[in-house]
Amino acid sequence: MNRTLVVVPTYNEAENLPGLIGSLRRFAADADVLVVDDASPDGTGAVADALAAADDAVHVLHRTAKEGLGVAYRAGFAWGLARPEYQWFVEMDADGSHRPAELRRLRNAAFAADLVIGSRWVKGGRVIDWPASRRLISRAGTAYARIMLRLPVRDATAGFRVLSRRALEQVSLDSIASHGYCFQIDVTRRVCDAGLPVVEVPVTFVERRLGASKMTLGIVAEALWRVTLWGLQRRVGLG
Repeated sequence: MNRTLVVVPTYNEAENLPGLIGSLRRFAADADVLVVDDASPDGTGAVADALAAADDAVHVLHRTAKEGLGVAYRAGFAWGLARPEYQWFVEMDADGSHRPAELRRLRNAAFAADLVIGSRWVKGGRVIDWPASRRLISRAGTAYARIMLRLPVRDATAGFRVLSRRALEQVSLDSIASHGYCFQIDVTRRVCDAGLPVVEVPVTFVERRLGASKMTLGIVAEALWRVTLWGLQRRVGLG
């Protein structure tokens, strides 16, 4: 009754998925994996089905369209919350940027926190093969969110995380409208507002080797306007 579910959203990650699942089964053999595929045209869904057919710990949730990271995570969390055996939920990208070998440290930290963030921007954290422009966008985005929302974390946009069942049940998942990476900021602020403990664990983020990044100007713009709106609402007592 205290199992862990690793939720992996995918869109055109057929090249990366087998390696990720293999590493997860090696470094987190006691955890289950749920691949949430948004009807990838490159056949990622079929690859996921083949992996699931060969391993009872791997599951696949097929969605009918690409609607964004936040919507995929909401669907994956809902799938897991409907199964009482799962008490811990892991967020991981499918592109290899989050290293399964580091997951044990995050899971260990989760015994004392409801949200554990694998942080690039705390002491000991680092990023490999990112251009200066990506570093600037990530650091500036987190700094802006920290200031506007008074968040006590250094990496609010990080996508390598562990959340408790209690946290997911308290953040009102159905009311989260964020579609892109802003989803991470949204969940962070809700967990903090609920008064639940949050910790950051340093990790190494590795830029993808295969496939194309999903980051777009639209995703950045969504994060900017939503964080600004939440910050203004907080200042006038509405959020």
